[in-house]
Amino acid sequence: MRQMLRKHLGSMICAASLAAFSLSAAYAQDAVRIGYAVSKTGANAGGATTTTIPNYELWVKEINDAGGLKVGDRQMTIEVVEYDDRSSSEEAVRSVERLATQDKVDFILTPWGTANNLAVGPIFDKYGYPQIAGTSVTDMAPKLAARWPNSYWLLGTGGSYAEGLVDLLVKLREEGRIGDSVAMASIADGFGIELAKAGRTALQGHDFKLVYDKTYPLGTQDLAPIVNEVKALNPDVFIAFSYPPDTLGLTDQARVLNFNPKLFYTGVATAFPLYKDKFGAAAEGVVSLGGIDPNDEKVRAYIARHKEVVGKEPDRWASFMTYAGLQALQQAIEKAGTLDKEKVNEVLRTGTFDTVLGQISFDNKSRQVPNIFTVGQWQDGEFVGLEPADHPGAGKLVFPKPAWPAQ
Repeated sequence: MRQMLRKHLGSMICAASLAAFSLSAAYAQDAVRIGYAVSKTGANAGGATTTTIPNYELWVKEINDAGGLKVGDRQMTIEVVEYDDRSSSEEAVRSVERLATQDKVDFILTPWGTANNLAVGPIFDKYGYPQIAGTSVTDMAPKLAARWPNSYWLLGTGGSYAEGLVDLLVKLREEGRIGDSVAMASIADGFGIELAKAGRTALQGHDFKLVYDKTYPLGTQDLAPIVNEVKALNPDVFIAFSYPPDTLGLTDQARVLNFNPKLFYTGVATAFPLYKDKFGAAAEGVVSLGGIDPNDEKVRAYIARHKEVVGKEPDRWASFMTYAGLQALQQAIEKAGTLDKEKVNEVLRTGTFDTVLGQISFDNKSRQVPNIFTVGQWQDGEFVGLEPADHPGAGKLVFPKPAWPAQ
């Protein structure tokens, strides 16, 4: 009898354990697991903590506050698994591999920056995750889209930004407001290499004279030598394809050394609120990548939400692409009605999505967002999009750049 009771009791405990496991599994299925590895520390942290992380946090909060993602007939909240890639491409690769194979998250969001997105591309492709790159500029986008069919390159090619800038310079030269002399500095990392190559091709193709064309290493602290060398050449135009720390440093040194060319172009980070906050009136007239139409209602609503939830404004370039990519992912999951990655990718490749950028589609050769501003300028406290000039809401260039205010 005792043996029978023990056996019966054991069966009850086993059944209870199985029931508890089933309930646990069912509960886990009520959440969508989203993972990402992004630069919380290191040289890329300034860009990641301005553009990428705040938009990930905003998107997750908005979805969860609304009750979750609609997946078929279920409403599923988002759970986040995150890692610091420490601004290292190697660490980004390891972390994304871990998210895919150990954490087994449903979807992986992309890291910050061109170099890290290129590094992790094979991992996204290997495991079938959509790679919606909102902070990567590369002329390889058409080839990458063909090689990695689940990749989407929202910021487009370096050529589009270089050509937008050179179109502006050509107009100024035709009007007799600048000559042929251009100085260009670039960071020796993925973004700088891509943009400098595209810029060099576009400038030389329009017979501009590059009186200065040098790169500098990632992490360079002393930028005075670059500014001094360029100032001695007295170019009409200065271009720096730079990362956030050096964008700020080059601007600082230009002010200190009173280098004030007719057109002063820096970036990444020129379109960051940090730039405006740091330099105040001195930001007026500085040109860079990106830009917005400050009168667009969707743009203004997004800026207000970002500021309310995150506590600061978004940047006026890649923040918009990042958030639009997240909106597209959400709508693709809901349209597919499943967490199956291939079905979601099929919707992403063929669908149209309502975003902060308006109606967007990735149904093109490079799976890029078309008709974004490639050139913008700080004007009266807002970073206004200038090129393409026929883009709705495009502003007019303030020229020449005003003198640096007295410090």
